[in-house]
Amino acid sequence: MAKNIIVGQSGGPTSVINSSLAGVFKIAKELGADKIYGMRNGIEGLLNEQYIDMTDYIKNDMDVEILKRTPSAFLGSCRFKLPTVEKSPETYDKIIAILRKMDIQHFFYIGGNDSMDTIKQLSTYAKDKNITDITFMGVPKTIDNDLAVTDHTPGYGSAAKYIGATLKEIIRDALVQPINIVTIVEIMGRNAGWLAAAAALAKGDDCEGVDLIYLPELAFDIDKFLTKIEEISKTKKQIVVAVSEGIKDANGTYICEAAAQGELMVDSFGHKALSGTATALSRLVANKFGCKTRPIEFSTIQRCASHIGSLTDVNEAFLIGGQAVKAAFDGETGKVGIYNRISNKPYLMNTSIYDVNAIANVEKTVPKEWIINDGTYLSQEAIDYMKPLIQGEALPYMVDGLPRHIKL
Repeated sequence: MAKNIIVGQSGGPTSVINSSLAGVFKIAKELGADKIYGMRNGIEGLLNEQYIDMTDYIKNDMDVEILKRTPSAFLGSCRFKLPTVEKSPETYDKIIAILRKMDIQHFFYIGGNDSMDTIKQLSTYAKDKNITDITFMGVPKTIDNDLAVTDHTPGYGSAAKYIGATLKEIIRDALVQPINIVTIVEIMGRNAGWLAAAAALAKGDDCEGVDLIYLPELAFDIDKFLTKIEEISKTKKQIVVAVSEGIKDANGTYICEAAAQGELMVDSFGHKALSGTATALSRLVANKFGCKTRPIEFSTIQRCASHIGSLTDVNEAFLIGGQAVKAAFDGETGKVGIYNRISNKPYLMNTSIYDVNAIANVEKTVPKEWIINDGTYLSQEAIDYMKPLIQGEALPYMVDGLPRHIKL
């Protein structure tokens, strides 16, 4: 019997999502897959029967290695929310019909919370309809590090490495002029502060580190923030602050939303498009103290900076992709690959699979006991958790002085 598989990517890309794709591809080949198809733009593309034969693009081991070091989503992505079975049973019937027409035995979806919801819906439908000839497996991905159960997520280590390294450079730059200046750096993460927490990694024997870090796990008080700036300015001319894009006031209103001209855009999953937090706070500081301010948004750069990717992250992303394939070929379905940490020093972890129902739509946030100094910094325990994930460099293959990527 043929063993055809199909794999898709969904949600925001990362610098290592393609490493997971490479893991799925390579292990599937090794285990005897006949055809390895890739959905163009995730489940949305599949519904339009848009897919490729990945062997047309990945022809040898060097292509696999380049794919591992290529940022963004090679197959393209989507933010498409599957309707419920009750609302649109024909959507699920269509997906199963397409998969059977392609003779697919194993379906893999690489993504974050919303993507795991897709695996949950499809595997539940298959179970309810007694569909046993197709398995559905999730491969975790998100720089936000907010998936439940797993110790961390592929993509987070590389994004954290970029954040820590870039903040060190911003701090050096801020110290050039002997004038009062407040630099506020906005970091992604929505309602989970894992990425903003990585700002604490900048501090070391060669760097003073950022002065303040604000995470969405605690309510943001503007008056307290301005008081902190005033206190620090008595002993320092240059101040660097890291803020999560998703910080909210005590009423639950996003700081960027309060400052926005009009309502924020909302995607199909109900997520508001967060942006402008650093700009809003910079204006407040400038108006209050009359000093120079610089708002900086890392924006998409933090999720596509494969040139400073973590080797640990790249290798683990590849591993978790392969783990999903092995589990599916063993007959597992409705599961997600996860990391289990054994120790920090030395850093040891292993992989396993877990029921998608315990992971989909569950948001993991930074433990509040890790947030110290009146909500403005991270504990040593948090730093010890993050540091192993940023180790090693996955250097790109350089051609004519620039990284070589693989693309459709």
